[in-house]
Amino acid sequence: MPNDPDDESGRRSGGSGSGAGSGGPGGGNPEMPGDFPFGDPQQMAQMLRQFADMMAAAPAPGSAGTGDSGSGINWDMAKNIARHTVSQQGDASIGPLQYAQVSEALRLADLWLNEATPLPSGVQTTEAWSRAEWVERTMSTWTRLCDPLTSRIVTSMGQNMPEEMQSMAGPLMGMMQQMGGMLVGQQAGQAIGELAGEVIGSTDVGLPLAGEGRAALLPHGVEKFGEGLQIPEEEVRLYLAAREAALHRLYAHVPWLRSHLLGLVEEYAAGMSFDMSGLEERLGGIDASDPEALQEALSSGEGLFQPEDTPQQKASLSRLETTLALIEGWVSVVVDEAVRGRLPQAGALAEATRRRRATGGPAEHTFATLVGLELRPRRLREAAALWSALTEARGSEGRDALWEHPDLMPSGSDLDDPEGFVSGGSAGDDQLDLDISQFTEGLEDRGPEDGEGGPGKGGPESGPRDGA
Repeated sequence: MPNDPDDESGRRSGGSGSGAGSGGPGGGNPEMPGDFPFGDPQQMAQMLRQFADMMAAAPAPGSAGTGDSGSGINWDMAKNIARHTVSQQGDASIGPLQYAQVSEALRLADLWLNEATPLPSGVQTTEAWSRAEWVERTMSTWTRLCDPLTSRIVTSMGQNMPEEMQSMAGPLMGMMQQMGGMLVGQQAGQAIGELAGEVIGSTDVGLPLAGEGRAALLPHGVEKFGEGLQIPEEEVRLYLAAREAALHRLYAHVPWLRSHLLGLVEEYAAGMSFDMSGLEERLGGIDASDPEALQEALSSGEGLFQPEDTPQQKASLSRLETTLALIEGWVSVVVDEAVRGRLPQAGALAEATRRRRATGGPAEHTFATLVGLELRPRRLREAAALWSALTEARGSEGRDALWEHPDLMPSGSDLDDPEGFVSGGSAGDDQLDLDISQFTEGLEDRGPEDGEGGPGKGGPESGPRDGA
């Protein structure tokens, strides 16, 4: 391979070009700062070039396209890596009996929900998926959900480079971002592939990942969820089917909800900044003659960078967690009402579900692996208590009327005092905001979400209350 890029890098960084080619440990350019991050800059430039060549020559297993969504992430590669991860774990196909059992459970549970909420059915099709089918059918939503976050990482790989690196890298900066896109795509694929081994249906993250109306369960996920509960599999399947169908109802008849949730993820991403020390630490001790070692270090299960907490990020995360908690709390209350008297072990199943979500469900681990974002409803119990109080005070129609507009929804601070929210909304406080009376009668305008649901990632006061 020609040595011109190395020579050019040496001339840009060292002025006269003296010392070029002495980029081994202890033999760096004497005009470079002694504390240059990542070690010797020429060694780093050579390493980046070798790694890019290696990645170009070795596509992901089964890769058949670029799949670049515009953010620099190769999502086709991510999907193929996810499918490869699933196949390594073993993935039996779904038989006719399993498919029929899932379809019957979804249809029956959807009928039960008619008695628990005035929102009509949102289920258009019922399906049973293998893990590989879950990857295929949900990948487009993962792309949209992850793009705001992962594109920030790729951009930061160029913007956050130290000035010394930027001055000597020149054309290598674009290659650095391209390499970052491949690495992030690789991590995303691995994380989503691992997630496929844990999910139950299409709505595990509080969002219909396969699109609205397409209700689905993974028989292997249902079986895994029921392990150790000593509850008949049919009962477990019916309870989980009710949760799947309930969330589809919510999204089908609350048109602003999907875009609102995705907007909160984008808002969180916009406030992200990164600590480069983790990347520097990984690259500092790697031998430039071993590009495979570089790939292994950067494509490990850990995040590429460590996001730093900023006030904007904390506020966005609080609003996101509040929205997820309200969605999850509503589903819990509606499902508990729908299955009451029909499933003998409904209480145990509800508690198992709450524990799974509160102590770290699959969505939390996936996003934590990628960029540190946890899609976790930390205040699930408080949200469920608020929806229960609203049901008792106003009935299911008055409760579900809150979903008519995002400004009517409880804020993070309302979760601290559900009874106060209920009584305040029914006290005839329409003078607070005359415009809101156009949407509903007897409901108080709570104002925009204030982001005070707890400091940092949910706040110390919210975590313990949502525990098992």
